[in-house]
Amino acid sequence: MTTHGNENSFNSASLLDFLWRWRKPLIIIGIAAAAISSVVSLMIREKFKSSVIMFPVQSNSISKALLTEDVTGKQDVLQFGEEEQAEQMMQILNSDEIRSAICKKYNLMEHYRIDTADKYKNTRLYEMYSDNISFKRTEFMSVKVEVLDEDRVMAAAIANDIAALLDSTKTRMQRDRAGQAFRIVEAEYFSKKAEVDGMQDSLAKINKAGVYDYESQSEVTSEQYAIALAKGDQRAIASLRQELDIIARYGSAYMSIRENLYIQRQQLNLLKTKYEEAKVDNEQSLTYKFIVNKAFPAERKSYPVRWLIVAVSTVTTLIFGVLGLILFDNIQRIRKESQTTA
Repeated sequence: MTTHGNENSFNSASLLDFLWRWRKPLIIIGIAAAAISSVVSLMIREKFKSSVIMFPVQSNSISKALLTEDVTGKQDVLQFGEEEQAEQMMQILNSDEIRSAICKKYNLMEHYRIDTADKYKNTRLYEMYSDNISFKRTEFMSVKVEVLDEDRVMAAAIANDIAALLDSTKTRMQRDRAGQAFRIVEAEYFSKKAEVDGMQDSLAKINKAGVYDYESQSEVTSEQYAIALAKGDQRAIASLRQELDIIARYGSAYMSIRENLYIQRQQLNLLKTKYEEAKVDNEQSLTYKFIVNKAFPAERKSYPVRWLIVAVSTVTTLIFGVLGLILFDNIQRIRKESQTTA
């Protein structure tokens, strides 16, 4: 243990002795590193950060949230979204549609000073976009949009516009599908409505011919016919027989149409509900987010942290300087030893 302690004391003393012997070069290196890093940090353009924090909504369907009875509560229009909805929001925020819209509106190609003649100008633009604009999910299942820019007002405007574009982009995506669904349901609904209208017209014609309620009408007419036969009332017999002939002629058609009409009306009611829901989803829209914090122009810069750049650069340079001097000192010592041995 003593030997180990002596070696440590020796090593520490040797290091302090080494640093003292090379103090002047190290001071020069430190001052030079601090000066150069200070100049470089001053050349870095200042950037301001603005951010938007928002929660996704649970329900994406307007009709299910507002028009359909929901016992589970999952389609509540005021319900906050969970992990799945937050991930969907992240994917949409990272979409080419939003990125292209922001790049075009704010002319980021020129704003980021990218040469339009550059063969890889779009690649450089998207890299700059990714460096300055980020999206991340928080521990509370909200999504944070952060924008860094040299223009503090533009940074806030971009962040707020990205949040706004989330709604328009998701609405466009859902309406593409909602429109297809609406056209399918619309065609089925009006086809079924035409079928029911046709059956009602046929039933009306049978009613006009004299059949209104087959069961009761045939029963009453048969009883009256039997009474007329018993009385020998030929005039009543002829009239009632004519009625019975009409009932017999149209009765089966009446029964068939009436029963089928009942079934088709039930189907039509279901289709009407789906048609109204699909129409709402296709024509109306709600926001897909709850905004917690809107972006506003920052009062202080967020980048660069100049003192940190100078400190890290100076310390790093000194460490490499010490290592270099140790290597140089060892080489000099080895040369002297070899010369002495020779």
